[in-house]
Amino acid sequence: MFQLSLPRGRTLDLSSPQIMGIVNTTPDSFSDGGKNYKNDSAVINSLLLLDEGATILDIGGESTRPGAADVALDEELERVIPVIEGIRAKSDCVISIDTSKAEVMRQALLAGADIINDVRALREPGCISVAAQFPDAPICLMHMQGQPRTMQQAPQYTHLINDIKSFFEARIAACEKEGIARSRLILDPGFGFGKSLEHNFELLGKFQQFADFNLPVLAGLSRKSMFGNLLNRDTSERLPASLAGALLCAQHGASIIRVHDVKETNDVLRVWSAANHGVTK
Repeated sequence: MFQLSLPRGRTLDLSSPQIMGIVNTTPDSFSDGGKNYKNDSAVINSLLLLDEGATILDIGGESTRPGAADVALDEELERVIPVIEGIRAKSDCVISIDTSKAEVMRQALLAGADIINDVRALREPGCISVAAQFPDAPICLMHMQGQPRTMQQAPQYTHLINDIKSFFEARIAACEKEGIARSRLILDPGFGFGKSLEHNFELLGKFQQFADFNLPVLAGLSRKSMFGNLLNRDTSERLPASLAGALLCAQHGASIIRVHDVKETNDVLRVWSAANHGVTK
C-alpha cells in the first residue's frame, strides 16, 4: 500500500506489515529490566533481531513507562548514539530513534538513523524544526494524553477514536505548516499512553478506522499492561496476548508492528500472509 522514502535514496515497502524490533538502551525498561541496555549488548541484540525478521530497529534511551524518571540529554545521547553507530557499521537496515528531544533526534539522524519515532508527536521545543531540517527522514507521530509520569491517572475522552483523530489532524497540520511533507508521516494511536484498559481494547477493536488518513499506521502493544490487567499476567507471560494483538492489528491495516518478540511475531505474520497471499520464501 505504501512506499516510505528513506535517507540515502532508500525505500521501505509497506505493502505488507513490517516488524519494528524494540532496542531499549535503558536500565529501567519495563519489558526486560535493562538486560541488553549497554552499548555492545544492544548492538549484538539488534543484529539478532534483524536475523529474526525485523526490518526496522527502534533505538530508545529513555523509558516512557508510567512513572519513569526523566533522562538528561547527555545521558540519553551516550545511550543511543554509540548503538546507532555500531549498528550502522554492520548493517544498512532501517533504524528509528525513539526520542522526544530535538538534539537527540538531530544527532541520531546524523549518526545514521532513518526515522524519528516521537511519543510526543514533535510537541517538545525544537523537535518540529529539527524534523523539518531532515526532509528524507520519516516521522512517527504518536498520540499520548498527558505525560509519561501521570498519563495513566484516570485518562478520559469525549469520544476515544474521534479525539485521537482530531489530535492527528492537528499534528499533521502543524507539520505541514513547517514544511514537512504529509508523505513523511506515520501515525501511532498510542496503546497504553494515557488510556484505560477499556480504552486500549476499544482502540484495538477499532484500529482500522485510522486508515482514513491514508498514511502508514504503527501498532505498539507488545507486552503492554493492557494484557497483564486483562489476563492477570506478568510481563514475561504476555507473549500469546501480544501475538494476538499483533495479528489483529495486521488484519486491521497496520503497516508497522513494534514488538519485543520479533521471531514469534514474524512467524505469526508469515502464516497470516501465506493464508492471504500465498506461500513465499
